[in-house]
Amino acid sequence: MDLSWIYGHARVAFHHAKKTVVLPTKSGEKTSLEAICKEVTPPCYLNPLLFNGHLQTAWTAMKSEGPRIIYKRKIFESYDPRFAGIYTVDFVTHTPAEVDDETLPPRTTYYSETELAELEAGSDDDKPMLITLHGLSGGSHEIYLRQVLAPLVRDGKWEAVVVNSRGCAMSEITTGILYNARATWDMRQTVEWCRKKFPNRPLYAIGYSLGANILTNYLGEEGENCVVNAAVVVASPWNLEVAALALQRTWLGMNVYSKTMANSMRKLFDRHAKMIMENGNIDEEKIRRIKYLHEFDREIQGPTWGYPTEGAYYRDASSVDLVDKIRIPVFIINAEDDPIAVHEAIPYEEIKQNPYTVLCTTSLGGHLSWFEIGGTRWFSKPAANFLQKMADDIDVGKIDGPKGTMAPRAAVAENATGYKSPFVYEPVRRKLRLDYRDSVKTNAALEM
Repeated sequence: MDLSWIYGHARVAFHHAKKTVVLPTKSGEKTSLEAICKEVTPPCYLNPLLFNGHLQTAWTAMKSEGPRIIYKRKIFESYDPRFAGIYTVDFVTHTPAEVDDETLPPRTTYYSETELAELEAGSDDDKPMLITLHGLSGGSHEIYLRQVLAPLVRDGKWEAVVVNSRGCAMSEITTGILYNARATWDMRQTVEWCRKKFPNRPLYAIGYSLGANILTNYLGEEGENCVVNAAVVVASPWNLEVAALALQRTWLGMNVYSKTMANSMRKLFDRHAKMIMENGNIDEEKIRRIKYLHEFDREIQGPTWGYPTEGAYYRDASSVDLVDKIRIPVFIINAEDDPIAVHEAIPYEEIKQNPYTVLCTTSLGGHLSWFEIGGTRWFSKPAANFLQKMADDIDVGKIDGPKGTMAPRAAVAENATGYKSPFVYEPVRRKLRLDYRDSVKTNAALEM
């Protein structure tokens, strides 16, 4: 019997295609995504007192100071009228503000008009730039993401931003549009803005939990046109319906995790109720009775976005099928004992069919936890190591995937008898249509 968990030693496993994408190095040699991911991943030794996923996850409530990251905030106006409203992006800076802004999270202030003008002018430097998506109801202040940012930005060699979901991190909501697990539009606008303002900066991305699901959706939707060079996906729930049902199966799932997340979303809703209620489809009486996360999704996310049930929303917003469309190197990290992003929702087979993805699982770790002795989180090491390795050593402009491995499913669905399926599997064709009434031309333009 393996009793290594008693000492906090978690088993680490890797899951990937037989041949992962070849990565040319700046020195002229070649390596593979599999080799890079294994090289940057240290052994996983966690706090032995937190010996299962529940204890690890519960420890996130013990808020430590964490690394000190200073931000300047810029407000973006959505350029897409379908997603009208504002959202905020926090830029890592190194100069503390003279006076704290009590309307914002700690160590965060707005850009002054002069600073904003300098930012809008852009730069021709070639520093690597990291774009971060946080978890459910979180923001740039979260400790888990600051632990990854800290080693990257400490010496000034990296630039970094955090995209705050609408209404999060003490930001305002100016329309009836909240955010959901498929909300890729603000990420897309941020990437396009960064590419325009900083044309020489290699772009990288990392997403956590719900933000990891959004990031995967974005990468899949962009496919071969993605301008992000590489990404890290941490503790994604992947298949939202499976994860939701798993939460509802147990007392802890319902009365601890689901209720806690519902409370967080209820607080967010309460702060912005006037705007969100402008949708007109939300029943205020039902909202008052919400106790669990799936009820929040049923009564608020469903009516807001036009989903008839929370199950329809979960199936549409899940990122599990978009793994097939990713065409940049992606390092994925999940804990097998995660009580929120549950083990059975992880798309092992999809990952094994895409040479651009490598999954690292650990037998211990909980949800966005992986606490080591001293309070640091283990996952921050392989995540930051991978990003640094890709930026320092890999010539991302010359990456070329294995030939013949990424053909459309219809092209390879042929067996020894010569039968070829007439059906084409296209994961980007989602059930949600933004507008299907005006014209065929409009429909084609709005397909996601």
